[in-house]
Amino acid sequence: MSEAIWWAVARSEEISAEKPFNVDIGDQPIVLWRDTEGAVRALEDRCPHRRAPLSLGCILGNGAIQCGYHGWTFDGASGQLIDIPNLKSERKYPPVYKAKSFGVHESAGFVRICLDAKAPPPADDGYALPLSGTSTVALEHGQYIAALFDDPSLLISIKGVRFSPYLLAELCEQDGQLVMERSCQWASPHWPAPFTSDFPISLRIATDPVTGESDLTLRDDEFNLLLHATLAPVPGARQVTQVRWRAILSPERPGLAAKIMGVGTPLRVHDHIDGAALRVLKPSASIHADDLREEIAARTDQQDEVA
Repeated sequence: MSEAIWWAVARSEEISAEKPFNVDIGDQPIVLWRDTEGAVRALEDRCPHRRAPLSLGCILGNGAIQCGYHGWTFDGASGQLIDIPNLKSERKYPPVYKAKSFGVHESAGFVRICLDAKAPPPADDGYALPLSGTSTVALEHGQYIAALFDDPSLLISIKGVRFSPYLLAELCEQDGQLVMERSCQWASPHWPAPFTSDFPISLRIATDPVTGESDLTLRDDEFNLLLHATLAPVPGARQVTQVRWRAILSPERPGLAAKIMGVGTPLRVHDHIDGAALRVLKPSASIHADDLREEIAARTDQQDEVA
């Protein structure tokens, strides 16, 4: 896994100065917390002394994190060991005794981590969408993204919306993103037949080719915005995917069905996936994804060489 990638591993409200928070990127465990200034800190979730998880320790009043096993204390910015109980505080500790630190960037309600602590921060993404949640799915990260392309109904539900198998636009590359648009219907009964050829709404999905972070935009047939959401899937240990999401409903939603979306929760990200439905799901849009990723990667390499 490349280190110069920023992963949205947590929502801002999940990280506090009271208790360490554990996440992982693949097989790399990470502990997160806020220091006395409110800045998010990120270290490897392993104490270099006896490899105990630092997330089982505590955050001290000075913003440092203390291992719960033997009390070794580490600076959040550098990961350097700064204190061992029963030893003089002015003693200098060898630099080898440190926890690995990672790059941290917080914007738009997400905390992003880069395994390369010296990587330049990503661009800010504006404001945090008000609705949010976290799910952990027993599905490998790449399979999760493929299912999002082929049948989003396995992964998410939007109140009152039925996803159709028909695409308005095939998966393609736009500005370095994998973009597709799917025809949708309102889930209300259709009279006199249960099916209709009318598709008054559409779902546009724009996905980062590496992380799978996706912007979802739901619009009606007059191009009025109904809902905007961001899904941030991150590969976790043991072939699971951690999914953070944020969303907002447009205050102006013409039509009764669109207004009903505001009753209760408009977006649900599934914790459990129908295995039987996933097994028989035929690859459709996702079959183009790997070729598009290769084209984007090759173009990026060429631009880096020129630069």
